[in-house]
Amino acid sequence: MDRWKGRVALVTGASVGIGATIAKELVRYGMTVVGCARSLDKIQALAAECKSAGHSGVLIPMKCDLTNAEDIQSMFAAIKAQHKGVDVCINNAGLAHPESLLSGKSSAWKNMLDVNVMALSICTREAYQSMKERNIDDGHIINLNSICGHIVINSGDIHFYTATKYAVSALTEGLRQELREAKTHIRATSISPGIVETEFAHRFYSESPDKASATYSQLKPLEAIDVANAVVYVLSAPPHVQVGDVVLRPVEQQM
Repeated sequence: MDRWKGRVALVTGASVGIGATIAKELVRYGMTVVGCARSLDKIQALAAECKSAGHSGVLIPMKCDLTNAEDIQSMFAAIKAQHKGVDVCINNAGLAHPESLLSGKSSAWKNMLDVNVMALSICTREAYQSMKERNIDDGHIINLNSICGHIVINSGDIHFYTATKYAVSALTEGLRQELREAKTHIRATSISPGIVETEFAHRFYSESPDKASATYSQLKPLEAIDVANAVVYVLSAPPHVQVGDVVLRPVEQQM
């Protein structure tokens, strides 16, 4: 990770869970991390925690509504003005609503598409353009995917969410191909966790707290740090090695 010291990483959805843990780890390794979310309070608290811990990097909170394309572009403009640009883009932000294909709400489907697919794609495009204009040839774009980006689990509540994650799998491979055609050494990686103990299930089952608790009580789930460690592993790979997809599962998880 030494070669990343002092360089700039963007982590979307950095206020809680996996995103917050990734941001903290990259700061610990000496990176300048721009952590974005709609609300800054938690990122500001995390930035203060990193500073008091004496980490060699710095966490910079930045407000951004990822469902708004203009907001995303304004964020990248601010990063350019303040830090020259992005060297690493970690598309971590994602969400799910329990809306089936037969009776789901259109607004919920659109929200999932806006965050899980559109925001990821816009951030990817803007990050690449940032790297290209500065002749950055060793940048990295990492998409936080899901095991649901590889298999369709028999649960109607998550079928539309699963479709958005299949899109992430296709987008990451398409990105790899386009980067190769562009004759750049910028790398693209998808990280696909299984069950991770975060606030995700509690938000998903907000009206059924018992279901959320059951999600994590049936087996030993992954922890956010496990996913952050996978990010560090991917970034630590030699420049000629492209890790295309990392799939992480709890040992006891069946699917």
